[in-house]
Amino acid sequence: MDKATERDAGWFRQHAIEVLRIEAQAVSGLEARIDENFARACRLVLACTGRVVVSGMGKSGHVARKIAATLASTGTPAFFVHPAEASHGDLGMVTREDVFIALSNSGSTEELLAIVPLIKRQGAGLIAMTGDPRSRLAGLADAHLDAGVEREACPHNLAPTASTTAALALGDALAVAVLEARGFGPDDFARSHPGGALGRRLLTTVADVMRTGADLAMVGPGASLADAVLEVTRKRMGMTAVVDDDGRIHGIFTDGDLRRLLEAGRSGDFRTIPVDDVMTRGPVLIGPGALAAEAVRIMEDRRISQLLVVADDRLVGALTLLDLLAAKIV
Repeated sequence: MDKATERDAGWFRQHAIEVLRIEAQAVSGLEARIDENFARACRLVLACTGRVVVSGMGKSGHVARKIAATLASTGTPAFFVHPAEASHGDLGMVTREDVFIALSNSGSTEELLAIVPLIKRQGAGLIAMTGDPRSRLAGLADAHLDAGVEREACPHNLAPTASTTAALALGDALAVAVLEARGFGPDDFARSHPGGALGRRLLTTVADVMRTGADLAMVGPGASLADAVLEVTRKRMGMTAVVDDDGRIHGIFTDGDLRRLLEAGRSGDFRTIPVDDVMTRGPVLIGPGALAAEAVRIMEDRRISQLLVVADDRLVGALTLLDLLAAKIV
């Protein structure tokens, strides 16, 4: 093995912690710079009637892409444009109704400086995020966000590390401040994220996953314990609701109730024991319009595996933790 691979775990841990410390200091140092310039940048974005166009070269370009994506997913239409491509036609994407956010740690990136005067002439708002408030790009901006850091986490102070972390955090601060100002809520967020686990958690309701009709386990209040156990077995829900002919809930009988009954040594004839005597009264209920994610929270808080669903004081469905797992809500 070469000398580098012979380093022990302590050596790697020491250097990793030093990087994290430097980058954490870079982010915490931004707090003092959240001033009127930041507020001006937020107002420019909020007043924008077009799109927010975010741009940067190299590592700043990667950060710019992420900032554009965060803005777009939190209620601010935004997209990334490469500054070099902008000089060769893509500048046509920018209109006077837009706001342009230019990222450059040095504030002197040639590709950005070549297009910024044209953007200004067109009438679009300009926000610059740089590490140098005295740079040319900062001076041209309508609002400047200072993302400067004392040093990079790179031991040679060369590779963009702390500076890109600071710029990313400052971009998040801008996006979230604008989000809050817009009153952008969970329902709005769900409309931007309809796919994947996030969309499922934010959009799926209890009515979408609950069992109804012939799939619903239920017996009448006059049923025997044997009838209840058979219903639990047939419907494979680990429970049966106990409801009268009008659909009003009297209780719930679960496999947990059965275990407790057996542990207590009650050895009477299952055919003669009324389910009313052994069911759980006052079961936990939920409405069909509630989010399925809320059903998960209730089950976790109450340490239960089933919920009865009611509307107008009538049983309309039921769901189990397994139903929520199958729907990929959990």
